Order: sequence, then structure tokens, then C-alpha cells
Amino acid sequence: MGIRYYAYAFDGNLTGQALADPLSFLSDDPLADAWGFDRGVTIATPTFKQTVPRRDMLYLDKAWRQLECLTAPAEPGLIARRAHRMFEGSVDMNGMGWEPWVRTLTPPDVLAVAGDLEHISDKDVELRLRELRFFGQDFDDEFGIVVNYLRQARTFTANLAAEGRGMVYMIG
Repeated sequence: MGIRYYAYAFDGNLTGQALADPLSFLSDDPLADAWGFDRGVTIATPTFKQTVPRRDMLYLDKAWRQLECLTAPAEPGLIARRAHRMFEGSVDMNGMGWEPWVRTLTPPDVLAVAGDLEHISDKDVELRLRELRFFGQDFDDEFGIVVNYLRQARTFTANLAAEGRGMVYMIG
């Protein structure tokens, strides 16, 4: 199925709990939440309509990798964008698959990320993607996918910041 990105929001008053036990804020079946099928089923027909409200969950599919590279330092020794904290991470591979990467972003972290995402233009995305080709697909397709997910991330974090909420994300 591949490695995907899922983020779940939490209310600001739960920040201590989210830092202490981030896994308690993640779904036991995030792909079901993202693709719209019943949890725990082995065979299902997805609706591709997210079952968790968009204010509470962000699904970036596999495009998180491009967003991670987009916000990472362009050259060694440079500092990453603030938004990089939202996309940074890699799974730990093992003989049976992988262990996911999980991170908590506090409400102040989300505020910083949201502000930075507002400053990433479509032109920034285009320039960076021309340097970094991932899927070998048509550039316009890849660009459209990444910009779409960037806009979703921008909306998600702006809404969280406005409500004083944080988020826990998982890459896995």
C-alpha cells in the first residue's frame, strides 16, 4: 500500500497528553478514515470521501515526501523552513515492514507552520519540483498533485491555528 501521511488535530488543552502519548490521538485505521471505508475490514470498496471531518484530519497520501523536500533546506548547512516540521520524518524499516514516524506539533508550532505555509507560492513549488522528480510522471500532473495537497495543508493548519489547536501526524 505504501507509506502515507495522516494528521489528526487535538484541542489546545490536550497538548500535554498529545506530547506524552501522541499515539492516543491517531486512529487505529487512518486509511479507512481517509478513503471512506469501515475500519478493520479486509475487503472494501472505498468511497474516497474522508470519514473524519476535514477540520480534524489531514490526509496527504504519498505527496508528503515532495512537501518534505519542498520545505527542507535547498542546500546542506541551510536552515529548514518552519513548515518543514509538519512534513519531516521517515519510517524505520525492518524485516516485516516499517515502524511509523510520529510527531506532535503544539498549538504554537502549528501557528508557526501555518504562517510559513502562507509564504510558499505555486512558483516556489514549481521551481523545487523541477529539481526533484519523484514519480517520473508528467510534470504538470505531479505539480498539480503537490499544489493541491499544499493548499489542503495550508487550510488545515490555518484553521487549527485560528482555533488554538495542535496536531499529531504519522508517516507510515
